[in-house]
Amino acid sequence: MADVISVLELRISLETEAAGLAAQRRTPENLMAMESALRAFHDSISQDSDAVPPDFQFHMEVARATGNRHFADLMTYLGTMIIPRTRVNTAHSAPEGRLNYLQRVHSEHESIYNAIRDQDTEAPRAAMRTHLSNSRERLRRGNNAHTMQPPEGRTAQD
Repeated sequence: MADVISVLELRISLETEAAGLAAQRRTPENLMAMESALRAFHDSISQDSDAVPPDFQFHMEVARATGNRHFADLMTYLGTMIIPRTRVNTAHSAPEGRLNYLQRVHSEHESIYNAIRDQDTEAPRAAMRTHLSNSRERLRRGNNAHTMQPPEGRTAQD
């Protein structure tokens, strides 16, 4: 768990700046690629998927939109392991339930996309920071809820 949170802390610093650069440098093709990833994420939600591939793809497209290959290279190096759901089943352990959890993540992605589309350099930074900070907090809450559960076969009164 600590390692997953550490990766999120790294991502907050890296992807916040990437989102701001993406807003300045994005092309129509970048926007189309982000839209495609958003649609795939939305479709995955209804297919009982963890939506990891389109989640990663969205973040990769933001990195590509920076116009700086090093952002995309680093994302490629880190791979889908940057998505907490690949290492911890956060969607299924979320207090609000899998569907609400994934819908919230999708909504946060849409906020990032909209700010990049509108070429506002500060709004996408704020939206990305909010998204990744929320991911970190959802992870912590899910872990706390999981660790507070009584052992299998026992009740809280035992």
